[in-house]
Amino acid sequence: MKRFFTLFLAFALTGGMAAANDNYIPGSIAIQPKIDSMKQLLTVRSIAEEQKMEIYRLIAEAYHAFNHDSTVYYAHKSMSLARKHKSYAAFFGNYSILGVTHCFNSNYDSAFIYFNSMKELALDRKNKKEETNALTMLAFAYAKQGKYNTSVEYYLKVLEIAESEKWTSGIVGILVNLSEINRRLGNTEIAIQYLKQAEDNCNTWFLNNTGRYAWYMPNICNEYAFNYLNMGDFDMAFRYAVKADSINPGTSVNSCYSNGLLAAVYLQWNDYGHALQYAQKSYERANELKDKNLYAYAGKILSDVYMAQKRYPEAEAAALKVWLADSTYIDESRDAVGNIVMANIYMRQTERAAYYLKRYSELNAQFAEKSFQTTVSDMMIQYDTEKKETRIAMLEKERNLYTGLGIACLLFAVSLGFVLWQTKRNARKEKQLIASRAILDGEMKERARLAQDLHDRLSGNLSAVKIELNKHADTLHHVREQLDNCIRDIRDAAHDLMPASLQFGMKVALEDFAAKFPNVRFHFFGTERRMGERLEYVVYCCANELVNNAIKHSGAKNINMQLVQDEKHVTLTVSDDGCGFVEKSVTKGFGLKSIRNRVASCNGKIDIESLPGKGTETTIELRIEN
Repeated sequence: MKRFFTLFLAFALTGGMAAANDNYIPGSIAIQPKIDSMKQLLTVRSIAEEQKMEIYRLIAEAYHAFNHDSTVYYAHKSMSLARKHKSYAAFFGNYSILGVTHCFNSNYDSAFIYFNSMKELALDRKNKKEETNALTMLAFAYAKQGKYNTSVEYYLKVLEIAESEKWTSGIVGILVNLSEINRRLGNTEIAIQYLKQAEDNCNTWFLNNTGRYAWYMPNICNEYAFNYLNMGDFDMAFRYAVKADSINPGTSVNSCYSNGLLAAVYLQWNDYGHALQYAQKSYERANELKDKNLYAYAGKILSDVYMAQKRYPEAEAAALKVWLADSTYIDESRDAVGNIVMANIYMRQTERAAYYLKRYSELNAQFAEKSFQTTVSDMMIQYDTEKKETRIAMLEKERNLYTGLGIACLLFAVSLGFVLWQTKRNARKEKQLIASRAILDGEMKERARLAQDLHDRLSGNLSAVKIELNKHADTLHHVREQLDNCIRDIRDAAHDLMPASLQFGMKVALEDFAAKFPNVRFHFFGTERRMGERLEYVVYCCANELVNNAIKHSGAKNINMQLVQDEKHVTLTVSDDGCGFVEKSVTKGFGLKSIRNRVASCNGKIDIESLPGKGTETTIELRIEN
């Protein structure tokens, strides 16, 4: 029986992995039997917890592209068992799944938390393969945000490691990603160079690895099609798009792009029937993935077809969905707004056309920034140049060795003096930190004592007076009401000094605090666990001060309070849509000095972003002490 179960588990898990990676359409009927079979395994009594942990992770991986809630649920179930059994591999896999899921939903702050956790875990374990995976995930997230410079920096780091370790799989993936970034920035020649390198590596290495080959080759073909379409070679674009769709038509991401490319080519050939057919297929694939950038791409193609057919209301509606999707790819958003302008001109809605024409001009100016488009190319040229210069530098090292030794001695003397000065400076800062913490601890104890005294002594005495007054209730009704108000005010004051809900944890205390205000919304992300008493008190006081500032001074209609907690850090973010301010012009009585002092006492960091009329966002990050 045990042998049968082990074989059945291996079969189910293998199928789950294949489905969760490349060869399925998220949200389709194809993946559901895989998920159901894995869930059925969980009901077997003899299954070990380590096996349950892996099944939970694979179910989360299968769900990750189309069901956010189920992904988060099963990933956290897996991590709960991973924590119990100290399975670092399970943690690493679940961090990756959760990070990608949050990327699909444009929750980039949460995605970066999980991807950075992957990186820290890989560095702790000194695992190069896992480190490159984490860096690739970070590059992917920055590219999804449209931060191409940062994305390319990470991709080049991974490429350097992959080339030194001769990891052809990693080299191919990075080359394709670098090609896509260059293509989006209009660097067509460089994009095609990277594609040729990727294709050569792929053909010589992955012919026997069908899973990888089935993903990379359609991706490469789609990128070729994009570039040829930009160059006006529609026959070549059509040929590569058809090849991409025929190699692996079941992969949703590649299928979305290849169908969109076919629609664009047919549109250039004035074959509007086929163009609409493929545009709708591309749009369906994007809907299945729930990816905003894919949704923007497919929606823009669909809007183009409607414009060509003179179906202006449908063209405007499709383009508006692209605009509202908030895609980070400027070119799709810019073209979509252009369609909105033209559709309204044809429909003679001049005011709407004028409004979106202004938006189009803004996007056009942003896209045309020379520095934005050339910086990425410069970085890649610099990378290739540095590899050549490394060989020359190796020959020069021997000649410069003796000169370097003399300079090193001089630098050592200077460094020694600097270290001594820095040691004294750090000792002075340490004393200041100890003093700040002592003051904070004293404040906490004094607040707790005052709260207890107010509740036990004064509140009790007033309650006794009220009982005596009840004997003469008819003649002293007004006095009794005043005593009720007084008792209530004392209880509120005691709660403000040291909230009772804080004893149940920071999340409960902040939820209780946010519930007092109709326009304050509280969100929690991560894994809840108790921290030090001082740290919880500092977070609560800062949240209290920031929310009260927003209510009193900004005139905000909506206030968002977010708490993110992981193994090593806790981050509090309070944002509002109020009047904003210039930080240098704020008076000391505004409360910011008090918040900064509290954060400094915990060696934390605070970042405030605000502009007049644009609202305010304050982020506080504290490290959780062991």
